[in-house]
Parts: sequence; C-alpha cells; structure tokens
Amino acid sequence: MNRIGAFLKDVKQSRVLLLMALPATLWFLFFSYLPMAGMVIAFKQYRYSRDGFWASIVESKWVGLQNFKFLFSTNDAYIITRNTLLYNIVFIVAGLVLSVALAIVLSEIVNKKMAKLYQTGMFLPYFLSWVIVGYFVFSFLSFDKGMLNHILSAFGVDPIRWYNDKTYWPLIIIFVYLWKSVGYSSVVYLAAIMGIDKSLYEAAMIDGASKWQQIKHITFPMLKPLMTILTLLAIGRIFYADFGLFLQVPRDSGTLYSVTNVIDTYVYRGLKSTGEIGMSTAAGLYQSVIGFILVMTSNYIVRKFDKDNALF
Repeated sequence: MNRIGAFLKDVKQSRVLLLMALPATLWFLFFSYLPMAGMVIAFKQYRYSRDGFWASIVESKWVGLQNFKFLFSTNDAYIITRNTLLYNIVFIVAGLVLSVALAIVLSEIVNKKMAKLYQTGMFLPYFLSWVIVGYFVFSFLSFDKGMLNHILSAFGVDPIRWYNDKTYWPLIIIFVYLWKSVGYSSVVYLAAIMGIDKSLYEAAMIDGASKWQQIKHITFPMLKPLMTILTLLAIGRIFYADFGLFLQVPRDSGTLYSVTNVIDTYVYRGLKSTGEIGMSTAAGLYQSVIGFILVMTSNYIVRKFDKDNALF
C-alpha cells in the first residue's frame, strides 16, 4: 500500500511533465506498439477477407518461414544486404563527422545574422521530398539536357549516360544523402554547443588555449554523450534504407540495380509484382530484429567503456 501511495505521490508531483509527454506517448502507442500485433502476417499467406482486417489475419493460412525465403533464396539477397549495410555505414560515419564539423563552424561565426542565414540555407534541403530532389539530380545528369554534360562538352569531354553507368552512383547517392540531411543533423549539435557553459571557453582563453584546443578539450567532450546516443539510434536502423533516395534519385533504372537496390526497394518491387503482403511484413520484421540486436550489442559495448554515455 505504501508503494502505491508513493507512486501516486510521484505522479502528482510530475503531472505537468507527464501531461507534456502524453501526446508523444499516445502516438507511439497507436502507431508503433499496437501495430506490432500485425507481425503475425510475416508467418502467414495473407489473403483479404470481406469480414475485415483482423478476420483476414485469422483466416489466412500459416506458412511458417516461407515468406522469409523471399529475401534469402534469390541471387539478389547478397547484393541488397551489402548495399543496405555499406551505404548506411557511410551515412552514419560521414554524417556524424560533417554534422559536428558544420555545427562547430556555425557556432564560431561572429556575425549571428549571417550564421542564421547559412543555417537556414543548409537546413532547407531537409524539407524537400525525394521526388523533388530526384528531379534536381536529373536536371544535372540528364544525357541530352543535363547541366553536367553541357559543362563536360564545353571542355571537350564526351557526354556520359549517367543513368546507364553504375560506376559513379555510389558517390552520387552518398553526396545527395549528405547534402539533404547534414544541415538538419547539424542543428541538433549546434543546439548542444550553444548550451555549453561559456565560462569554460573563457577560462581556456585565459590559459592561452588556441581555438583548436578549445574545440578538442571542451566542445568534443561535451558533445560526446549526444554523439553516442544519436549514433546508437542510427545503428538501430542500419538495415533500413531511405526508400525515396534509392528509388527516386536513380529513377528506378534497372541498369543501376547492382549499386542502388536495397532491401526496401527490393521488397517494394516484389510486393508490386506479386502482391504478397506477408513477404513485405517478413522483411520489416527481419530489419527490426537485426536493428534491435545491433542496438543492444552496441549499447553493451559502450557501457563497457563508458557507462555514462550508454543509451540505457
């Protein structure tokens, strides 16, 4: 009874904070946790029933692990897994380095109006849809009307059929992703830098520390917990690919599949051609389980070296 009273007392004392967290909690409950019941579709041959969604799940035939064979029994299994994993590793590492570097540069700009202007300019691409970005890229890479081929022709270089040559696309994909996302990520680190006690820098300046020494011994250590947490969260989605990036930017060109086909686009094309919802559900479950394992493993390793910076 004492425990219940103590619990109710804590709830009463924290009621304002709990009410603030209520909308996000309800969102996760209805859109993340309740839908997890649909994971059973991954083990069924889903067929629609006129009696509704739940009746369709109950009446569908159990097929065990047959849906998972869709991912692993084809020659593309290695390619899509390799592409998904390697691209995300580069996105995580390069995104972290560039975001932190950009945030530090913005924080060092003396003219705050110019800093706001630069920040807005780099933040803007994040709000563009991948469809729009895909057309931007096409305006540069189109064979006959693309800006890049016109520039190459001016220097006497033969035009390149960008959408038929897979050589350049790993770099193009990485560049476009970083261009779109780094500005948004840098804002998170910039906010953390703005929260660092200015007296630390003042004391360092009095001691004769250079700007690089201030960044190395004050900024980086203060950003380390945030960098660790965001990296761990990113690792949890390392088997998820940005669907719009890999479908819209290469314009679904079949000749580029060996370097642009990832798990998400592969499942989409399979679902579009076969209509098997169970296969796409199995792919999502596979990605979630692997992501969960990677987050737990990464967090365990972080706890071994620095318990305070672990996610939990």
